[in-house]
Amino acid sequence: MTSQDNNSKRATAPIVVLTEVSPSITATIAATDTIQETADPTPVIAVEKTLTELVEQYGKLNLSDAHNHDASDSGYLNMVETWKQDSVDRVIIFGDVSESSAMTTDRMAWEAYQGNPDFYIPYFSGFDLHDKSSLQVVRDNLEQGYFGLGEIAAASTNSPVLSMVEWKAEDPMDGFLPQIYDICAEYKAPILLHIDPPNGIVIDKLEEALIAHPDTIFIFAHANAFNSPENIQNLLEKHSNLYADFFAGFTDSNSASSNKLEDFIPVMKQFPNHFMLSTDSGFGLQSEETAIEGMYRLIDLLGDQDLAQKIAYDNLDAIIQKAPATKTQLDAIQKLSKKNGQTYDLKALTKFEAGKILVGV
Repeated sequence: MTSQDNNSKRATAPIVVLTEVSPSITATIAATDTIQETADPTPVIAVEKTLTELVEQYGKLNLSDAHNHDASDSGYLNMVETWKQDSVDRVIIFGDVSESSAMTTDRMAWEAYQGNPDFYIPYFSGFDLHDKSSLQVVRDNLEQGYFGLGEIAAASTNSPVLSMVEWKAEDPMDGFLPQIYDICAEYKAPILLHIDPPNGIVIDKLEEALIAHPDTIFIFAHANAFNSPENIQNLLEKHSNLYADFFAGFTDSNSASSNKLEDFIPVMKQFPNHFMLSTDSGFGLQSEETAIEGMYRLIDLLGDQDLAQKIAYDNLDAIIQKAPATKTQLDAIQKLSKKNGQTYDLKALTKFEAGKILVGV
């Protein structure tokens, strides 16, 4: 309503000249004032939901963090209560990236998994992709029971951290990565790739890898970071074996983001089976919990519970559940059966199920 409209409404109100004010006249004046006030309401300002309110509203949805570095320094031990409080149901856990120290954090990720195989899903990154020995490391780790590779520095020139790591690739087809992709396909294991910048020759090389290895599950790490919805859409339209790890906290809370969460909703609705949410352990944010809050804000914006469940949990879970039990796992279960006298149905056993048997859950 414009100010001109307000003045017009006020001009039509009756004018009463008073010499003596009676109770009935006083009531009339009060009623007239009320009418004038309600005709010009104060705009309602929407109050942003708190994380507590978001968790209360959406906490019954299953929620996975598809990209978490908390195996480094056993940081996951400090997050247990936060994850419980914020209703996080699963964490893809690893540590350092594409450097020798990752061999240690890979073991820490495995230890976390051994303690709670329903909650922690271990990936690994401790191998030199320029050395042929990396092929055996990848095979051995997948046989042991690791679920995927990552985070792998497939290209980095802008990251203040990954541009400096010793085992980074120049592009997604560098070194022994093509052979590693084939091993991933054999084990139905996803590979989580860090690629920056998200344009130019390194993306051309990613597309080359996607085309040459159609049976490999590629996950583009924090695909929305310094990237546009249009670029993600372009890749997903052409490559059915690509998934987008969406670091919602970056877009929601990092001032370096040129996009808003709502900018990505259309492409998520176009490709509902190819997105997953992550925190990247809150890299570049105030805290890891800020990144969790970003995931919930994205869920809130989706406005569709079925779609939210897919992106928050089901898409990643489907990848995890596709991996079959390995020969190493099956052999270990057979030995366990002889030892404890229990019988296990090994037909169509998944890696996830086998891991729980071996851990004793």
